[in-house]
Amino acid sequence: MDCVHCNAGVRDAVLRILESRKHANDVFDILEVLESEKEKDVNTAVSACSKLFCTLLERKDLFIGKLPGEEEAVSGGSGPGEKYSIFMRHRYNSCVEMLLDHLSHEAHSVKESALCCLMKFAAGEGLHPLEDLDWSEHYSFPRELIQTVVDRLLSKTTDNTLVLSRFQEFLEMEDVRFYAMRLESCETECKKYIFNQTFTFSTCDVKVIEKDLKHFTSLQEHKRVFERMWLGFLKYRLPSSMYKKVLVILHDSILPHMSKPTLMIDFLTAAYEVGGAISLLALNGLFVLIHQHNLDYPDFYKKLYNLLEPSIFHVKYKARFFHLANIFLSSSHLPVYLVAAFAKRLARLALTAPPAALLIVLPFIYNLIRRHPSCRVLIHKPKPLEDPYLMDEEDPAQCCALESSLWEVKTLQKHYHPDVAKAAMLINKPLSEQEEDISEVLELTVFELMERDLKQTQTKTIPLEFETASQLLQGGGNVLGQHFCLN
Repeated sequence: MDCVHCNAGVRDAVLRILESRKHANDVFDILEVLESEKEKDVNTAVSACSKLFCTLLERKDLFIGKLPGEEEAVSGGSGPGEKYSIFMRHRYNSCVEMLLDHLSHEAHSVKESALCCLMKFAAGEGLHPLEDLDWSEHYSFPRELIQTVVDRLLSKTTDNTLVLSRFQEFLEMEDVRFYAMRLESCETECKKYIFNQTFTFSTCDVKVIEKDLKHFTSLQEHKRVFERMWLGFLKYRLPSSMYKKVLVILHDSILPHMSKPTLMIDFLTAAYEVGGAISLLALNGLFVLIHQHNLDYPDFYKKLYNLLEPSIFHVKYKARFFHLANIFLSSSHLPVYLVAAFAKRLARLALTAPPAALLIVLPFIYNLIRRHPSCRVLIHKPKPLEDPYLMDEEDPAQCCALESSLWEVKTLQKHYHPDVAKAAMLINKPLSEQEEDISEVLELTVFELMERDLKQTQTKTIPLEFETASQLLQGGGNVLGQHFCLN
């Protein structure tokens, strides 16, 4: 049968079945095409099955309750209507199994159409349950069907990356996401997948979620399920790239949606101890727990101090780090020795930092001194013959920063870049009480700095006076023809 006749035949079969029960056996023709080896025929059959069985679900023409065997139904005392619903329920189950198999089909279009059809069936079963409900107004969700779909999508033998992306769209629906997060029987791969997809949760407004959840659960229960899923996922050993991905979104996409954000303390403190970019990224989450949930972290500032290394000016998350460090060091109740240690360490690192980073570091140091006037002693002390500051000392309380001076900043007054030299010159004058806003330079790159310099226009013009010579010999000088005189 060619494609044209196949398509027409399948559509006609659906119409006949829906018009009269006497054509019920035509469903076998549709299911036969569903097993075709031709991609276009399979997609046609999937579309036909979607229309047929969704309509039968709406009409309640599929058997509801524990499904008896077909032989038992035929030999029993069931009436024609019940026999028909049992027959069609069995065909529906067969169709579902075929569609689940097609999730591993070699053609992506078949995978996608099969997934969409299964999700339509899930929606239909939710509105028109195929199981007897013991009480009224109970929210019925086809958990078994969704469980099976997820298990098939996470096949270890088939690359389902593209169709998983399509499934992500369904996870934007609160009920699908809620029950997908509750899947208990999924293995590690399932949890990892659900993790990737729950990024959609972070894009939803909590008030909107609360309104939309009222039909099947509470916002608090949704948060508990979300929290349980995340805690289970984070127990696994994660690759570095995924570790960073989690930390990047943790502070604003995960913690606010947890019922008990403090359960993330162990994960964040462990990440903060790792060092490098991982520690930088853990700062955001720790900031939320320290300031909003009263986390006590005795060695926090010591660890923050040790994150100040030459590499800090070259990492991807430089802007985020200085933004958070500025917040953490904004309190006027911090010990003077601690603030002095940060100022001195930054000044020492500034000697080898690129110009774009120096335009962050210098105002950062000035702001620290403005907040803590006791640190002004670092400005006024002359450069010692031997600097007592211990750069390799990990404890800011033992680095002897207050016994030193900020001679490094004065050294930068001879920097080759004029903007850096100008910024360093500010230390020669009394600092104003108004802090400098560093937010504008946090994202500044070397390329942008060069572009800014190149676009600077020449503000001064050199005036030229044009004179016409009237004599060959004039004023004792030889002037031939015409000459220019500079004013």
